[in-house]
Amino acid sequence: MEQTYYKQKNIENEKKIKKLQQELPKFLTSFFMGIESTKQSRTRLAYAYDLKTYFSYLLENNPACKGMTMHEIPIEILERQTVDDIQEYVSWARMYDKNNKEITNSENGLKRKISTLRSMYHYFYQHGKIASDPATLVDTPKIHEKAIIRLDVDEVARLLDEVETGDKLTKNQKRYHNKNKARDLAIMTLLLGTGIRVSECVGINLTDVDFENNGVKVHRKGGNEAVIYFGDEVRTVLLDYLEVRENCNPLPGHEEALFLSLQNKRMGVRSIELLVKKYAQTVTTLKKITPHKLRSTYGTALYQETGDIYLVADVLGHKDVNTTRRHYAAIQENRRKSAAGKVILRESADIKTDTTSNES
Repeated sequence: MEQTYYKQKNIENEKKIKKLQQELPKFLTSFFMGIESTKQSRTRLAYAYDLKTYFSYLLENNPACKGMTMHEIPIEILERQTVDDIQEYVSWARMYDKNNKEITNSENGLKRKISTLRSMYHYFYQHGKIASDPATLVDTPKIHEKAIIRLDVDEVARLLDEVETGDKLTKNQKRYHNKNKARDLAIMTLLLGTGIRVSECVGINLTDVDFENNGVKVHRKGGNEAVIYFGDEVRTVLLDYLEVRENCNPLPGHEEALFLSLQNKRMGVRSIELLVKKYAQTVTTLKKITPHKLRSTYGTALYQETGDIYLVADVLGHKDVNTTRRHYAAIQENRRKSAAGKVILRESADIKTDTTSNES
């Protein structure tokens, strides 16, 4: 049953949220109940972590919270915060110490923290629990677009060759290579040949793969399901892996999983991230190769082949095509440049001269 994996992940997230709520201010209980029907458990968990950071900051820096535990902080504290107060928190969150460890947040991390505060403040303001909503006036950090790192055709070939041969792996890594080769090649080829997310890859069950139509059902962000189609290269390595998979003895609860670890459990996101990193280190390139880079590589190749940004957005699972367009703007620019000189308005002077002399 394909849903089992995702139901289990939701159960785990719900348990973590409940545990965090025991530390968070008591008034936040209604907030988490209020957004339960509109936000996925993963999003609510991220909110809980962000809010714990925010109220930890208030405990340390706001005199009104002196002597309180976080759970005792009253809702009135929200009304006492000004736009400048929240902006100071955002500035602090760029880099702070936690348990003698330096924590930093990128532009995207800060943007998420502001988004969390806006959701919380807006909820209580909308429900008449507070009289003002200062979070809505806080400036969001400008997100500087980073160049998309993608692999060239020869880099993809070298990477897959290394997965197949394992020649450049360490001595210790080679001990397990033969046992894992078919699985690793299937995972890497699937990621490069479909552009699916790692979180989608780990959730695939045996029954989700349809070889009659060369399609695989994945669970998208937001809870939707989609069938992604693959080519013959992906089909071949998946079939090879399934022959190996038949001889595995999955632990109870992992029988349906397509990709299994050495412990015969469903592989997790972190496991595949480390798998990609292991093989990426064997390829001579300055690029930092991650699973997301494999996804970008597929998206780039698909757009170059089709020129259809809507198709790329659909296959990658982007809800907003503008997200896709921003990612592949450079490719679009190159395509526009290629239009130069394609349409000839008048014959060149040389051609006219030749024509005239011929008529003479």
